[in-house]
Amino acid sequence: MARLEHVVWRLRNWERWKVSMNGNGLGFARQSAFLYDRNLSDRELRVPVDEVEASITNDAVEALKVPRPRVYEVLQLVYPFGLGPNGASKRMGCAVSNVHALLGVGDRLISAWLTEREEKQRAAAEIAKRSFTT
Repeated sequence: MARLEHVVWRLRNWERWKVSMNGNGLGFARQSAFLYDRNLSDRELRVPVDEVEASITNDAVEALKVPRPRVYEVLQLVYPFGLGPNGASKRMGCAVSNVHALLGVGDRLISAWLTEREEKQRAAAEIAKRSFTT
């Protein structure tokens, strides 16, 4: 299943945010950024973490915990735990193709969650605008 690039980008940002949060719970890493050895491209290393976007993405992922636990588990294993699809498939005891399929499902569910959130915000802003002008 094809991935949604805008969601993959958000998930990578969320991954960097979660890894930095694992330091001591305050968003500060346990070790210096100069010592952090991760297989990230130069482009990803230079992109700063957008904490607001990462927090929203975290809410979207957490919303999957109860209704879609396998999708939630795959997202956690592939991104913050850094196992990748192969490692996640070994941990979950399933085929790599299943992990890729679950990642695709996760992308679509997160995209739908973000769209629904945006629509709710627009509706709330419209209500607030009407009540302010009357």
